[in-house]
Amino acid sequence: MSTTTSQTIELDPITSIPPTSSYDTNSEPPENAYSTTAIPDGGYGWTIVLSCGLLTFWFNGMVNCWGVLQTALLDSTLSHTPTSTLSFVGSLGLACGVAFGLFGVRLMRWLGSRTTAVLGVAIMGAGLISSGFTTSNVVGLFGTSGLLAGIGMSLIYVVSNSLPVQYFSGKLGLANGLVKAGGGVGATIMAIALEALVRRVGIEWTFRIQGLMTVSTGIPAAWLLKDRVPLRNTPFIDLSMFRSLPFTAVFLAGAIGTFALFVPPYFLPLFAQSIGLSSKTGAALVSAFSACNALGRFVAGFLCDSIGPVNMFAFTMVLNAVSMLAIWPVSESLAPLVVFSMLNGIANGAFFTILPTVVAKIFSPGRAVVAMGMATTGWTAGYLMGAPIAGYLLQAGGGTEGGRNQGIEVYRPAIFYAGGVAFASSLFVLVARVKLTKKMVKV
Repeated sequence: MSTTTSQTIELDPITSIPPTSSYDTNSEPPENAYSTTAIPDGGYGWTIVLSCGLLTFWFNGMVNCWGVLQTALLDSTLSHTPTSTLSFVGSLGLACGVAFGLFGVRLMRWLGSRTTAVLGVAIMGAGLISSGFTTSNVVGLFGTSGLLAGIGMSLIYVVSNSLPVQYFSGKLGLANGLVKAGGGVGATIMAIALEALVRRVGIEWTFRIQGLMTVSTGIPAAWLLKDRVPLRNTPFIDLSMFRSLPFTAVFLAGAIGTFALFVPPYFLPLFAQSIGLSSKTGAALVSAFSACNALGRFVAGFLCDSIGPVNMFAFTMVLNAVSMLAIWPVSESLAPLVVFSMLNGIANGAFFTILPTVVAKIFSPGRAVVAMGMATTGWTAGYLMGAPIAGYLLQAGGGTEGGRNQGIEVYRPAIFYAGGVAFASSLFVLVARVKLTKKMVKV
């Protein structure tokens, strides 16, 4: 335990002033307010966890289920549109969801977490509702589901990543796990719900209903959020953080790993059709993936607190790579495809719980918000290009014409691409692990 503590870098000084000490809310609080001893590890923090969990429910209900909406669009209003183009719509939303992370941190400093989250929910909901009027127009979808909803998601995401750090230290892994599990539950439920809505009311009203539900439940949840202490007046970008080799390695692991993360949920419905399964089965596979995603997010929180977040990060990225390189390429029937969906879903979900916890352990609570904003902004290229690159590889292999009963061969280039970048990401995590300590300890 002592080894782990000595390897944690750039912590704020810890003082003996009680956590309840008062300070002027119009100015930056004293240094001790940011120390790990001042963090309550509970209290109103559990309300924060519940509210952030509901926000990530809708956030992931969109990003993880774009494959279901994409399949519905290809089967109806945009049947002559290349798969790679529609994948780009979803990827643009993902990329915007992290590209504006540093701006979201600054907005939290100016407006507070509550107002920032309310604004994010309203913008995301508006993007979804307006998407219902652009289902026959690819350019319109880029502007609504891509840009507008993505900006809203960015504000929601930065708040849900940042607030638990203010309220939890020793239980930070558990808190992050519960928040991220909300997203996994959202993706699980929405995969089935969206497919059912498409069959009953059509793709146009599916978008509108999703947007209306996001606004009606997300705004009350956002209203419950509040900052324990104001965000510090930190630089917009703190490049000095890259002097830490562990942080640099973790930053690169996330930046590279995100190229692979959304390939499975985006392409599982199409992949299922290519081996002769129905669209309903494809949606069920995405739901199974998302259910295991939720499990991975939750369990990873416990394991981060017990065996160390960096150890868990290394295990997670190795599992992600192995599942894509060893199982998915030979999944020519439903049974192995279910196994792949479960294992990859667990690893995929754990990533989102573990990385904020790793960053918070490397830096102090006062600097972790900016560090996490920088780390998530580094995901932009992977979110924007990860799934489209897979789509281009699929198209190059002849996998965009017809769609059904094409066989697994046309998907293997895209699968090996995703597995390869996941493996490269795992190597950077191992570098971070070795640089922190070479001993077999919790880190």
